[in-house]
Amino acid sequence: MLTNIPAVSLAYLREEGLWGTRLMEEGNTSREQYLKSILRELITYMVFLVVLCVLTYGTVSSSMYYYTRVMSQLFLETPVSKTEKTDFKTLSTMDDFWKFTEGPLLDGLYWEMWYNNKTMAENKSFIYYENLLLGVPRIRQLKVRNGSCSIPEDLKEEIKDCYDVYSVANEDTAPFGLRNGTAWTYTNEKDLNGSSHWGLIATYSGAGYYQDLSRTREVTALQIASLKENLWLDRGTRAAFIDFSVYNANINLFCVIRLLIEFPATGGLVTSWHFQPVRLIHYISTFDFFLAACEMSFCLFVLYYMVEEVLEIRIHGLRYFRSVWNCLDILIIVLSVVAIGINIYRTSAVDMLLKKLLEDQNSFPNFEPLAYWQMQFNNIAAVTVFFVWIKLFKFVNFNRTMSQLSTTMSRCVKDVIGFAIMFFIIFLAYAQLAYLVFGTQIDDFSTFQDCIFTQFRIILGDFNFTEVEEANRILGPVYFTTFVFFMFFILLNMFLAIINDTYSEVKSDMAQQKAEMELSDLIRKGYNKAMIKLKLKKTTVDDISESLRQGGGKLNFDELRQDLKGKGHTDAEIEAIFTKYDQDGDQELTEHEHQQMRDDLEKEREDLDLDRSSLPRPLSSRSFPRSLDDSEEDEDEDSGHSSRRRGSSSSGVSYEEFQVLMRRVDRMEHSIGSIVSKIDAVIVKLEAMERAKLKRRDVLGRLLDGVTEDERLGRSSEIHREQMEQLVREELERWESDDTGSQMSHRLGTPLGPSGQPRSRSSRPSSSQSDGVDAGAGNGGSNIHV
Repeated sequence: MLTNIPAVSLAYLREEGLWGTRLMEEGNTSREQYLKSILRELITYMVFLVVLCVLTYGTVSSSMYYYTRVMSQLFLETPVSKTEKTDFKTLSTMDDFWKFTEGPLLDGLYWEMWYNNKTMAENKSFIYYENLLLGVPRIRQLKVRNGSCSIPEDLKEEIKDCYDVYSVANEDTAPFGLRNGTAWTYTNEKDLNGSSHWGLIATYSGAGYYQDLSRTREVTALQIASLKENLWLDRGTRAAFIDFSVYNANINLFCVIRLLIEFPATGGLVTSWHFQPVRLIHYISTFDFFLAACEMSFCLFVLYYMVEEVLEIRIHGLRYFRSVWNCLDILIIVLSVVAIGINIYRTSAVDMLLKKLLEDQNSFPNFEPLAYWQMQFNNIAAVTVFFVWIKLFKFVNFNRTMSQLSTTMSRCVKDVIGFAIMFFIIFLAYAQLAYLVFGTQIDDFSTFQDCIFTQFRIILGDFNFTEVEEANRILGPVYFTTFVFFMFFILLNMFLAIINDTYSEVKSDMAQQKAEMELSDLIRKGYNKAMIKLKLKKTTVDDISESLRQGGGKLNFDELRQDLKGKGHTDAEIEAIFTKYDQDGDQELTEHEHQQMRDDLEKEREDLDLDRSSLPRPLSSRSFPRSLDDSEEDEDEDSGHSSRRRGSSSSGVSYEEFQVLMRRVDRMEHSIGSIVSKIDAVIVKLEAMERAKLKRRDVLGRLLDGVTEDERLGRSSEIHREQMEQLVREELERWESDDTGSQMSHRLGTPLGPSGQPRSRSSRPSSSQSDGVDAGAGNGGSNIHV
């Protein structure tokens, strides 16, 4: 098993790159090597996506749609007679059902004459002259037994029979009518090799009473007439199925057709239909063999990704499942394996069924199970393709701009969940209201599920207000108006506000983050290297050399930038090269500085030639990104880089030099940021204290004004005056204690005032703000009396 692979083999697989992914390499490679691993993984995944799309889209064509359309027009839209406009979609009574079977059904199934009245091949029916009717059609019905429901005591004299709605428990299995043949005796689901069917009213089993029709029109007409004459359909009938299959050799497609007529307990009938075009015979044309090669490639890719995920799970353990993308990988593999299994089963089952059909062409070919599995295969393939496309975000997120979407969604999850709870409380309340008020009269509100979908349509603007108003002239307009107001104008705008605010925060945070090498930078770098090797593009140093020769031995920075920008170089590259070789800082490259640049270029070319001729070098033991804890090692590297910089063979700043400079900047930012944050905290605290003091002084001033006013008007009393004096003293004591605590906290450092000068620890507001209060505070409470 893969779980028993030794660690040496795992390391070999990672180093060789066969199963090397970002999860296996992110801890022991540089940023550039990490991005190379992502790029390799992306290219492999894109090939897998192309193969999957070819497979899924190659099995579907526009012919399937046209095939379904012509068959549905023939059986669903043909009137039951020349004098009536009723068709299969508008059948309403049992009499209409028999008219349909005796008219459009027979005419559609049996095409025995050409338009010039010449007969076609014997015992063969080609619908539309192109679609072969396989075997014979089948009509099947399901019934419920009499007495399956309860009749009220008061009405038992009037009502003798009662037939409940359909359920397997209420199903009638007793013979009836002529009591001979499969049309009048019950056959269970296992003997019929049937399966349950989900109708509009109920879910029906695959058992029942069935009649296999004939290959000729005359015999089939007699069979239908016998069923009608002997009352094959009665009050207990709850569903009738018409099943048949056709094959078109021109486009190599089968079409499995089922027409369902449901007879609800309320009376009348409800029709539904299912046309399933399927490609059951494979590997005929050249394109089919190409699809076979794609199927083999798809299986190999699934095996490849299975091994890859097992290796990653072994390396990371349970931490592997903490990532949503890893869980998505597992889901895609599981869906792919299930689709492969269904495809294998379907292919083998078709061969057996066609062999049986060829042996007995007068039997009913039951393609319904194959159509069911084909539908499941289509659903699984569609979901798989969807998730495979979604997984592209895993690679796109490494782009700084595209990662804003995923970051925004992850940050606003809690807010969206809180909003969703509030939204669905109101939404479901309105759905319940609509179901109870309009459910008996409007089709869109006939079930609670329909109410939910209808309200979503209202939010999108698709709604018929007239029906609601006619159903209830008071509650209808009130329901519609209030629902639109709360849902559209309030809740929907709240949701958009949550997304917009979070997106603004994410965009602001990402603008402050330091730039890192991205996939686009790696691709651009590889492209430039390829163009330089093909001699289709010159290096920056060569362009500078040419500009220097044109400038007569000297070249200033403005002239250099104007010249190199015209040749496609960026400002960052130009400034890096110029700063590196402009040693005297005079903004001009002299002949001596130019000669040093030429020497570095020659050394770089020699290193490149040596790299091409030597074996691949082992990966660097450094990990990327570097943490701030490596300060001591960084100091050693920084001291050694001053001597290496002049001998650098890079056309710009080397990767190691860039790392050293980036670590220096990080340390500076960290130190400055810590100091600034502390200063901000002190300033904020001082401002809060100043505001509190001003507020207290204002309160004391009002109290003193009140005392003075009482004395002036002669309304003073000893008790009132003592209370006021006590309150003033408490406020002054609290103020002095706060001021003392502030002085103790400020002894650690002197905060800056608004003017930028050091603020005194015992400083107080201006005299204009403390008139009459400072005097009282300094002399005690006795000086308060005026």
